Amino acid sequence: MTKLMIYGATGYTGRMAAEHAKEAGTPLVLAGRNEATLFKLSAELGVEYLVFGLDDAGAIDAGLAGISVLLNCAGPFMRTADALMNASIRNCIHYLDTAAELDSYRLAETLNDDAKAAGVMLMPGGGGSVAMLGSLAGHAVSRVASPRKIRIALHVAGGLSRGSAISASENVTIETLARADGELVAIAADGIRKFDFGTGAVDCFPVTLPDLITIWRATGVPDVETFVHVTGDGFPQGDLSKLPDGPSEEERLANRYQASVEVTGADGKVTHSVLDTVNGYTFTAMAAAEAGRRVLGGEVRPGFQTPATLFGAGFAQTIADTSISDG
Repeated sequence: MTKLMIYGATGYTGRMAAEHAKEAGTPLVLAGRNEATLFKLSAELGVEYLVFGLDDAGAIDAGLAGISVLLNCAGPFMRTADALMNASIRNCIHYLDTAAELDSYRLAETLNDDAKAAGVMLMPGGGGSVAMLGSLAGHAVSRVASPRKIRIALHVAGGLSRGSAISASENVTIETLARADGELVAIAADGIRKFDFGTGAVDCFPVTLPDLITIWRATGVPDVETFVHVTGDGFPQGDLSKLPDGPSEEERLANRYQASVEVTGADGKVTHSVLDTVNGYTFTAMAAAEAGRRVLGGEVRPGFQTPATLFGAGFAQTIADTSISDG
């Protein structure tokens, strides 16, 4: 039996990913902890579902029986990735998720050798900014003979989902990190830098993104810095549990995402490229479902992989109306 399981399928991103997977004809099983919401979604999509939590390894293993690929959409991932990555290795199942949290990627690095020995692939960030920025960085690096530094910025537009806001609040890093000479190092948090996303340069602030791990692994470029520019509702305050599930379809349509990259070569020359795509939540769900479909179809490499290393730098451009232009 070859099926894709989406764990956390009734969450904001999980539900959209399940809808895209069903539309693509991917053999699908929904999973999570809430039977009432799973029953409703399974009836809507006409697919089966399983209910299990993550505090019992035996229950997880039983739930994963007959599954070939697991897509984890249940955040905060600091609560779910460890149990599900380890279960995937135990059960020889390929693992993907939609995490934007650095710890999930550090965990995949730690488990890399175990995954390789089991013939299992670990791909945190199968969708989302990691797929966006990885494709953009790969595209720009291919234009530079001897790349030495990558500075890359994400333009986040519109509001956050409840799950994203909670994950972000629980994963605030004390240090702002960058990669220098291949190592993660602390940098000043006030290093504002201007990037042009296509309509003129704007201020972006340094932030610790998992792309510090994934872009370095994919390109081998020793110096990587990540930035963000936020417009719209930004980062909400107060009781995050009272936030709506996520942006409406109209809000997503009104707020596209962009990313901008600067690659510096050994000669000091700087090369620019810009990515433009649909709203980040729309992109994440579509990219994660497509990654799951392709992995289920046999596009697999054991160990810790990124979308760019597995599918190539053109992966993001296969999702919706995503384009990359050169400056």
